Amino acid sequence: MSSDSDPDRQASNSSSKITAIQDELFAPGRSKAERYAQLVIGRNSLWTLIKYELIVTGCSWVPGAIGFLLRSKLYPFLLGRVGDNVTFGVNVVLRHPHKIVIGNNVVIDDGCVLDAKGMSNSGITIGDGVFVGRNTILSCKNGDIVIDDRANIGFNCEIFSGGKVRLGKDTLVAAYTYMVGGDHEHKRTDTPVLYQGRIARGIEVDDNVWLGAHVVISDGSSVGHDAIIGAGAVVVGDVPPFHIAVGVPAKIIRDRRDSTKPPESTER
Repeated sequence: MSSDSDPDRQASNSSSKITAIQDELFAPGRSKAERYAQLVIGRNSLWTLIKYELIVTGCSWVPGAIGFLLRSKLYPFLLGRVGDNVTFGVNVVLRHPHKIVIGNNVVIDDGCVLDAKGMSNSGITIGDGVFVGRNTILSCKNGDIVIDDRANIGFNCEIFSGGKVRLGKDTLVAAYTYMVGGDHEHKRTDTPVLYQGRIARGIEVDDNVWLGAHVVISDGSSVGHDAIIGAGAVVVGDVPPFHIAVGVPAKIIRDRRDSTKPPESTER
């Protein structure tokens, strides 16, 4: 009689924990068109798929002022909600766009990826006055991403969420920052990490924070309001408000409210 302690049984059970993306790609009984629709738009609707393809194919690549105008007029038909004066750059990628909400006066620069994919999540919410630099990736792994008002995200940043990742108001995120709101189980050595499931505690970056270039924020970490994280630091755990942290792993070096020491420089 097999039991849950049997390695073969456990490996079999763990195969059900394969990523949602792979589930959709290889799901039996679905046509290629149905798999593509579920992966890209998150809905099994022929009309929604046709609308998506026509709009994206027709204007995502168009350069210059004409492209900006076309995308500003047509992308709202794909997205959950879009405010006024929103600019989309060239070759912006949208996945599950009905779960993407964008406020007023927002810039999504060239080559960005907004991927709200998930089976039970709310998706991506971007507040007013936000700037998202070119080639930045916002990707939900069945989690949520919230970018609060006036946050400024540099180019080539990556934010992944298996739970919830939040960037607070007036947060400054320098280039190549990496935030991963999720992790893989890895306790077992008889089963590949891929099949051991995922955990997600989320990431909270509060208001008025400055993240230097190449900063890494790991799952379960938080950065308090008005804190500064030095370039190249790896945050594992919590950084209190008003404090400066640097290094790998990041260590607190001082409180910004202490005027007895000069402020540390943080590359942007």
